[in-house]
Amino acid sequence: MRLICFLILFLTASFCMQAQVNPLQVFEKDSVKPGFRVVKIKDVKLKYLTRSAKLTDPRTPLNRVKPLLKKYKKFVPQSFWTKTNEFGMNINEVAFVNWNAGGDNSVSALANARFTRNYKFRYLNWNNELRLRYGLNAQEGRQLRKTDDQIRIASTIGFRKDTITNWYYSVKANFNTQFSNGFKYPDRDTPISRFMSPGYLFLGAGTSYIPEGKKFNLYISPITQKATFVLDEDLSDQGAFGVDPGDNLFMELGFLITNTWEKEVLKNILMNHRISLYTDYLLSFGNVDIDWELNFNLKVNKYIQTNIGTHIIYDDDIKFDELVADDGTVLDPGGARVQFKQLLGVGLTYAF
Repeated sequence: MRLICFLILFLTASFCMQAQVNPLQVFEKDSVKPGFRVVKIKDVKLKYLTRSAKLTDPRTPLNRVKPLLKKYKKFVPQSFWTKTNEFGMNINEVAFVNWNAGGDNSVSALANARFTRNYKFRYLNWNNELRLRYGLNAQEGRQLRKTDDQIRIASTIGFRKDTITNWYYSVKANFNTQFSNGFKYPDRDTPISRFMSPGYLFLGAGTSYIPEGKKFNLYISPITQKATFVLDEDLSDQGAFGVDPGDNLFMELGFLITNTWEKEVLKNILMNHRISLYTDYLLSFGNVDIDWELNFNLKVNKYIQTNIGTHIIYDDDIKFDELVADDGTVLDPGGARVQFKQLLGVGLTYAF
């Protein structure tokens, strides 16, 4: 009995050694370069597919590629900056040929530019504006004359305590001057103003009221420093624009209120209002300097506009009708007057 069991075990072991099972060789070695081992995966065909398996070819044949016919817009991230770039040119021309009523041929041109860069996000509001204006008039029988000249830069930065209130703690800076010499025509030898003669710089702190969704800005500053620059030596020696004779700078400390407002009062009629009121604490408290502009832009189409506007200035430091003796003695210092300018023109406007 024992001998029979031993023979059965011996035969079973011999059969297992001869019937070795070769496993599926899925991985094989790549021996192209010595010392570098790459393992390739062979394509293995599945005998039994699960219900959710999809046999798709990852290679895309070229005959399935179609041209892109629709142009998709690029993704533009949200920006909290808004900008304005405007260029304008108004030209007025009058010509006469054998005109019985008489008259002189004349051409007037006024160029203006306006740039704004404004930032607003939650608690912070920062407004920047640059305005440039220059006008000339050419009339038959006389030399070229200047009709308008302005450089104006304004920057206001404000911070509010929450996103509900429209009141901001603000710091404001304004700078005004002109491009070229100004004359009291027909005198062309003695300029009454030059670049940075005068130049005005306002710097102060206060509060601003800026309602949401409206182009309205009210700024109130109880502490504003006003600096008047007269860099021309001849005008400085005359004591022009409030400086002491021989000085190039006149400083004041006072109260400033400014307001800007843009509104479409009627269809295609845009009103642009700007006013500045300033009074000095130390020298002449209660005597208010006024700078007020009111313009209406009547839009004909995208590029043609009609402009109607007024500009009023009153500054107690600018004197008129001064009487000076031959030896340089001032007989009458003169007095301040209201300065008024009216504009009317039709021209081209380009904005981008």
